[in-house]
Parts: sequence; C-alpha cells; structure tokens
Amino acid sequence: MESDSLVVCDVDPELKETLRKFRFRKETNNAAIIMKVDKDRQMVVLEDEFQNVSPEELKLELPERQPRFVVYSYKYVHDDGRVSYPLCFIFSSPVGCKPEQQMMYAGSKNRLVQIAELTKVFEIRTTDDLTETWLKEKLAFFR
Repeated sequence: MESDSLVVCDVDPELKETLRKFRFRKETNNAAIIMKVDKDRQMVVLEDEFQNVSPEELKLELPERQPRFVVYSYKYVHDDGRVSYPLCFIFSSPVGCKPEQQMMYAGSKNRLVQIAELTKVFEIRTTDDLTETWLKEKLAFFR
C-alpha cells in the first residue's frame, strides 16, 4: 500500500474549540461529542453533542455502516466507591463500511487524539459493542 493513499484530515477549528471546552467541563453527567469526516473538506467536524447520555443511548446515535469518532465524558464509579470522570476517545469503525471511508478515519484518528489530548483510546468494530460493561472493562486497565 502506498503511503500517499492515507489521507490525514485536518480538524475543524470550531471542533478544536468544542473539544477544548469539553475537556474542562465542570458538569458531572455523562456527555458525548460525535465527530465525522467531511469528505469534501477533508476535515473532521462536529456532528452532534449529547448530555446525560448512557453508553447504550450513545450507541443508538452511531451509524451502523459508517465510522465515527466519539469523545465521551463518563461518570465512572470504581469498585471502591471512588468516582472519576474519564474522557474516552472511541473510534467506531464498523465492519462493512467503505474501505475509502475506513482509510480516511483511520488516517485521521491519531491527529484528532493528539489535538483532543486524550489517553484513553478505544475502538469498536460494531456499534453493539458500546455498552456500560464494555466501557468499565476498558477503563479498568487505567489506574
């Protein structure tokens, strides 16, 4: 595969600002930002924002046949009762989406993660994977 076939999309300046605000949000509810690649502009743009959204509800907002990027602020109650609010980056990359789309998202993911300054980065291959149980299992690796 030739390296020039990997398109790295820029991140829309408005989205950068949204992500920055999201990172410093003070609310303690679950919230999410869904982002998509605008193919014509070759840019990652904001698609939607949600408040008070559970993983199961968030899953219903994701297309089953197209990739999406999600930043999810999750109220995580640890086994010992502590509460934290991890920011999770979730790359939804469903089996069966167009290879060209897949490549644009895959190529743009790392830059977006860097810009959003996130360390908890997960990938799902089907939207059904996005459940509270799955998320807690993933977060258990971060201490």
